Amino acid sequence: MKKAPERLRFSALAVDAVVLGIVDGELCGLVSEVNRPPYYVNILGFLGGLINIEENADEACERVLYEKGGLKNVYVEQLYTFSEVERDKRNRVISVAYIALVRPDTAASYKFADASFVPLKKLKNLAYDHDEMLQMAKSRLQGKFAYTNIAQYLLPRHFTLSELQATYEIVLQKEFDKRNFRKKVLSLDLVKETGLVQDGVKNRPAALYEFSSQKIKEFQLLT
Repeated sequence: MKKAPERLRFSALAVDAVVLGIVDGELCGLVSEVNRPPYYVNILGFLGGLINIEENADEACERVLYEKGGLKNVYVEQLYTFSEVERDKRNRVISVAYIALVRPDTAASYKFADASFVPLKKLKNLAYDHDEMLQMAKSRLQGKFAYTNIAQYLLPRHFTLSELQATYEIVLQKEFDKRNFRKKVLSLDLVKETGLVQDGVKNRPAALYEFSSQKIKEFQLLT
């Protein structure tokens, strides 16, 4: 079969998902081994795959998360389109990247044959352009923590104010004064009491809270 003229040759289109979750007090990314010799030999990369002809990018991302990571019904948003000519050494592939967030119970108990959560500080020299992808995802997450309620997708549905503050400190990599943080959070009506308290705590159990809205909303929380 004759090859198509150069002007009619197209790039492949793929999706990649930077899945983030908190495990043992550290922000971690979900990665699997990439073994595509001679260019990529036993190195780590984020979950990804080509978009099928009958799918749009969002549908492909949902499929990849389930097939390659066993994940369903997690928070996902489109991150950026990576289109550098040499981003995949094997072929001309453009990737629509996504950021996905999982709650700590999912991340801490995660078990899947070909993927695992690894602390971000250990994720270096990843396959393709996934180092750049990770930095962009981290920057996006930190930015949204400052002005939206996106933190809810990295927390249990019910949590203490201490757990909420710890999550902000982990993601933003800074410490907050306990009193001022709680005053700010409560003044914005960001969270509300559930009427429940911690289970299995010897001392005085702390009150449990939940986010006031399950939809992403904007407000000036932290600067």
